[in-house]
Amino acid sequence: MDVIVMILAGGQSHGLGVLTALRNSAALPFGGKYRIIDFTLSNCVNSGLYDVAVLTQYEPRSLNEHIGIGKPWDLDRARGGVRLLQPYQSHRGDAGVWQEGSADAVRFNLDVVVEQKADHVLILSGDHVYKMDYQPLLRRHNESGADVTLAVRAVSPHDTHRFGMVSLDSGGRVTDFEEKPQRTHSTLSSMGIYVFRREALIDWLTGEGRAHHDFGREVMPALLKRRRVMAYAFQGYWDDVGTAQSYWEANMALLAETPALDLYHPEWVIHTRSEEQPAALVGPDARVDGNLLCDGCRVDGQVSRSVIAPGVYIAPGAVVRDSIIMHDSVIGEGAALDRVIVDKQVVIGGGARIGGGDDTPSRRAPQRLNTGLTLIGKGTRVPPGLRVGRNVEIGVNLHESAFPPHAIASGETIPE
Repeated sequence: MDVIVMILAGGQSHGLGVLTALRNSAALPFGGKYRIIDFTLSNCVNSGLYDVAVLTQYEPRSLNEHIGIGKPWDLDRARGGVRLLQPYQSHRGDAGVWQEGSADAVRFNLDVVVEQKADHVLILSGDHVYKMDYQPLLRRHNESGADVTLAVRAVSPHDTHRFGMVSLDSGGRVTDFEEKPQRTHSTLSSMGIYVFRREALIDWLTGEGRAHHDFGREVMPALLKRRRVMAYAFQGYWDDVGTAQSYWEANMALLAETPALDLYHPEWVIHTRSEEQPAALVGPDARVDGNLLCDGCRVDGQVSRSVIAPGVYIAPGAVVRDSIIMHDSVIGEGAALDRVIVDKQVVIGGGARIGGGDDTPSRRAPQRLNTGLTLIGKGTRVPPGLRVGRNVEIGVNLHESAFPPHAIASGETIPE
């Protein structure tokens, strides 16, 4: 099969809050050394797919710098390879407009599909964490004669409101598609992975579906009534880490004795852009237990059940528990962190206490922060000795002078 891949990587993901203030969700670090989009890119090359377009829009600079010419994924090719398709304004009537959804992003770049003349278009999300060989999906699509085949996976009944839920007939044809329903009898979720016949995609986005902006909300529910839409059931690990809680849980799951997501399998390597770093250094008085410690980090304090990225320094007397500390952050002497996500290049002052007290939900975003997690944005400097509660969200690039003098209560947001 001749296939072109289009990776949707333009979203902010409001559920991640301050973690996507300066980057789109596909560029968010994961598992210490990776970015989330590494999984989708690696799945492509491991599946033998080398003609890849990445569609960007929101805060693309970090993602563009990470992917570059695609060398870590063997996508720096004269024919095919990776192309970064940047956002631009399109004219509809007299008004210039930006892409307004996933289907819009593909529509704005249909010229790439037309020029390539591939028989099929594989559309993927750039902000999901999973390992998947796309070849069985492509074979299923080709053998069924479908116009569209979408990948589905069983999810917990408690999570159905987060996904597009799918119903099938006995032959595997999609009969119903509900985007993020509050109640549903279905347990099969769309994975945001679609294979289109090239002509079916072009015809729909330029014809009947020309006013549709989003694949989940509009395209799929309408398309299944007009075209042959089939499902492919995927049994492996897959996670949509679009909320702070799901992102934290997916990182913490890597610390299990036998993690569901195996990052060490030699036949399915997750490639990434790596900087040259020395080995992790654990000091003579340090205590570490059940962590993921990346190259270039230095630990002189106590760390348990945490993910520590390259370049992080944890000073003597500091205690870090159940937390994610991203690249080049510093945890000062005597500081204590419990269930905290610390973005890149953050400095936590000596003696600060973060993640203590009651579990009062966030006043500004109670649906997003209510499980005790505290988020600290990129480049911020937390003053020494400050007490910070749970479900607190602290912005990006804040100086010590931006904080109150002694404490931040649970559920607060800085700046307000």
